[in-house]
Amino acid sequence: MGKRAFACTCAVCLVASWPAAPAAAQTPLPLPPLPAISQSAALTLDDAVRAALDHNLTLVAERYLVSIARARVVTAKLRPNPVLTFNAMLPDATVFAENISPREQVFRADVLIEGGAKRERRIEVADAAQSVAELQLLNTMRSIALDVESAFVDVVLAKENVALARGSLQALDALVQVNLQRVRTGDLAQVELARSRLAALQFRNDVRQQQSKLTIAQNRLKTLVGRTVVESLDVTGDLRRHTAPVDLEVVRRNALRLRPDLEALRRDQARSTADVRLQIAQGKADYTIAGELHHQRQATPPLDNTGFLYGLYLSVPLPLFNRNQGEVERARQETRQIEARIRALEADVSNEVQAAYETYVASRDVVDTIEAQMLTPAREVRATTEYSYRRGEASFIEFLDAIRAFNETMQSYNEARAAYARSLYTLDSVSGVSVTGVAAGVKP
Repeated sequence: MGKRAFACTCAVCLVASWPAAPAAAQTPLPLPPLPAISQSAALTLDDAVRAALDHNLTLVAERYLVSIARARVVTAKLRPNPVLTFNAMLPDATVFAENISPREQVFRADVLIEGGAKRERRIEVADAAQSVAELQLLNTMRSIALDVESAFVDVVLAKENVALARGSLQALDALVQVNLQRVRTGDLAQVELARSRLAALQFRNDVRQQQSKLTIAQNRLKTLVGRTVVESLDVTGDLRRHTAPVDLEVVRRNALRLRPDLEALRRDQARSTADVRLQIAQGKADYTIAGELHHQRQATPPLDNTGFLYGLYLSVPLPLFNRNQGEVERARQETRQIEARIRALEADVSNEVQAAYETYVASRDVVDTIEAQMLTPAREVRATTEYSYRRGEASFIEFLDAIRAFNETMQSYNEARAAYARSLYTLDSVSGVSVTGVAAGVKP
C-alpha cells in the first residue's frame, strides 16, 4: 500500500506561500493585544516546600507552642523557694521599767519538702506535653506541605492551560491572516474572514481567562510559601507521574504507624497517664522544716548581756479531707477520653487512606484512558480538518469544532494529570511517608 503524501499545513508555511495582496485590499481592524506574562525567578517544588516550612505565617505562630512547652519543662524542674523571716522586738519604756521583756531579734527559715515525688511527676508531664506539641507542629507542617504541593500542581496546570490556549490563538491568528489574503484575492467570502476573526477573539478571551486562573493559583502558592510582598511568582517542574503500583494495605499500615497526628494523640495519652500519677502525688502531704534563731539582750544594766535561743520545727498537713480526689478522677477520665479519640482517629485515618487510594486509582485510569484512546484521535481530527478546510473541502464550523474538541481533550488531559499528581502527594501525606522529609524542617 503506497504512502499518502501530505503538504505542510502549518500556518507559517501557508502564509508564506500565499500570493501577495493587492494594494487596494481592505485591511481589518487589529485584534487587541494580550497582556504579557511576567517573568520571575522560578521555584521548584522542593524550593516551595522549604520556603513554606521556613516562612509560612501559620507555622511561624505554631512554632511558639513548642517554645511554650519547653518553658513549661523548665518551670516543672524548679524547686520551691525557701522562706526567710526576720522579726525584731523593741520594748517601750514601761516594759523596760518592769524589766520583764528583753530586746529580741528572731531569724527563721522555712524549707518546703514536696512529698510524693511531685517534682518528678511534673517533669514527666511537661516532657510528654512538649513531645505532643512537637508532633502537632510536625502534623501542621505535613498539612502545609500538602497544601504547597497541591498549589504547585495548580500553578503548573494553569501554565499548561495558558500555553494550550495561546497555541490555539496563534493558530487562529495565523488562519485569520491566511483568510485575509484569500479574501483579497477573491478566493474566500468576506463572511468567512469575519467568522475566523470572531473565533480568534473568542480564543483570545479564553487566554485571558486562563491567565486569570494562573494568577489566582500563583497568589495562593505565594501566600503558602510566606511571601508577603507584591511580586510575581513562577514555578518550574513537571506534573508528578508514578508507574509503580501502590499497595493499599502498605499505605494503611504506614499511616497507622507514621501519622504525626495519631502519634501525638498516643503521646497525649502517655501525658494523661503521667498526669494521673501527678494528681495522686499532689494528694500526698508536703513537709515544712523550719529553723529559728532568737537573739536576746538584757533590758536593764548590764545591757551587753546577750543570749541565743534555737528552735527547730516540722509542719505536716493532715490529709483528712482533701486528698486531691477530684483532680485524680478528672485525669483518669481524660485518659479514657483520649483512648476513645485514638480509636476514632485510627478509623478516620483508615478512611482517609481508602479515599486517597480510590482517588489515585480513578485519576490514574483516566490518564491512561486519555493517553491510550483520545489524544491521538483528537490530534489527527484537528490536523485532518485543518488540512481539509485549507483545501476548501471542510467548512470553517467543522474546523472550529475540531479545534475546540482538541482543546477540550487537552484540557481534560491536563486536569487528569494534575489530579493524578495530587493523588500521589495525598497518598504520601495521609500515609505519613512524607513526614520524614518534612521533619527536617522542624526548627528548635
